[in-house]
Amino acid sequence: MLDIPGKACGSCSFCCKVLEIEEMKKAAGVTCANCLSAGGCSIYASRPEVCRDYQCDWKEDRGLSAQYRPDRVGALLMQDPDSDEYQAVCDPEKPFAWRNPLIFKHLVSLAKDGRVVVAKAGLRAWRIFPDGRSQEWA
Repeated sequence: MLDIPGKACGSCSFCCKVLEIEEMKKAAGVTCANCLSAGGCSIYASRPEVCRDYQCDWKEDRGLSAQYRPDRVGALLMQDPDSDEYQAVCDPEKPFAWRNPLIFKHLVSLAKDGRVVVAKAGLRAWRIFPDGRSQEWA
């Protein structure tokens, strides 16, 4: 996929913190040891396959403005590669960042389109429904 102008990661490394990377024994909410303070990865050329395969929806969706950049809203928007879920992955330190009105409106609109929408923060997860309700999953 071609890069979209204005959609570079830059100093954003939110994915390097909020995502669990089993191959590296990295827990969700813990910044990866290979994450550089100015952004980027010290092992970029040899990073694990899961990191190579990761796709940030903000970078790939022209409809998501700069306001949706993950480090600005506190939520990473992504398709779950192992299911049909659309996810808002939040930092466990700020588990309700998905309730940001900008993000929540986006999540509800996807639920209205028939998507399974889930907000996650560490081990907690909430299903977002088309009517705007949410329910924590056990």
